[in-house]
Amino acid sequence: MTLIVSNASVTYESKDSPPVLALADASLTIPRQGFVVALGASGCGKTTLLNAMAGFLSLTAGSVTVDDVPVTGPGPDRGVVFQKDTLYPWLSVLDNVAFGLKLAGLDRPKREAKARELLALVGLEGFEKSATYQLSGGMRQRVSLARALATNPEILLMDEPLGALDSLTRETMQELIVDLWASTRKSIFFITHSIEEALFLGTEVVVMSPRPGRIIRRYTLDFVHRTVASRDAARVKSDPEFIALREEIRNLIHQTGAESDGRHLLARAG
Repeated sequence: MTLIVSNASVTYESKDSPPVLALADASLTIPRQGFVVALGASGCGKTTLLNAMAGFLSLTAGSVTVDDVPVTGPGPDRGVVFQKDTLYPWLSVLDNVAFGLKLAGLDRPKREAKARELLALVGLEGFEKSATYQLSGGMRQRVSLARALATNPEILLMDEPLGALDSLTRETMQELIVDLWASTRKSIFFITHSIEEALFLGTEVVVMSPRPGRIIRRYTLDFVHRTVASRDAARVKSDPEFIALREEIRNLIHQTGAESDGRHLLARAG
C-alpha cells in the first residue's frame, strides 16, 4: 500500500485563544516498503501529521489517501506505536499482543499462536505469561511493536517510540526495528528528534520547520540498506558521509529555529 499526504494543513481552533496553524501545506508519500522519517524540533507538527495519517484527526485542508482511498478514520491497514506504550496492565504480555486479534474474532488457539510468533520475532520468547509492569521500558516497547504487527497492517506509524529509552537500549531497539522492517517488508512512517536515528533508519528523511510545520528538506538515503547488508550498525554510523549529513541537518534545524525565533520577536515588537 502507498500512503499519500497532499497539501495537508491543520489549524487548531480554541474559544479562548487565536487559532494555531500547526501544519502547513505538507506533502509526502510513504511508498510500499519505504521507511520515511520525519525530523524536527518540538512543536513542528510531526505528531499532527502522523495523527492525520492514522485518521485520528481531520485536516483543515488537503488530503490523506491509502491506495487512492481517502483516510476518514483509523483502519486496520495502519498500525500505530506511540512514545509511551499503551499496554493494558491487567493483561499478560501474550494477551496484550493478541488483543487486536481477539477483537477481530480470531479464536484463542490461533491468536495465541500468532502472538507467540510475534513475541519471538521481537526477542521476547519466554515472557508470554509476564505482567507488563515487570518489564523494562525497552521490553515494553517490544511488546508494543508486536501488538502493532499482530493485525498485519500494511503501514506502521511510529511516534517517537524510542524517545524515552536510555541510549544503549535505544540503539538496540533501532537495530531491531531495522530487522523488523527488512523481514516484514512493511511501510513505515517514523517520528524522531534524533538526527542520527533518522539517518540510520530512513530510506527518506524529511526535515520540518518550526510551527507552522512545513517540509523544508528531503533526503533520499541508503544507510539502512547498508545496515541490512553488513549487519554492522557501528560502521554505518561512523561513515564519513553519515557524519557529514548529520552535521548538515543539525545546522539546517538550528538555522531554521533561529529564523523562526527572530520572526516571533519581530511579530511581538510589531
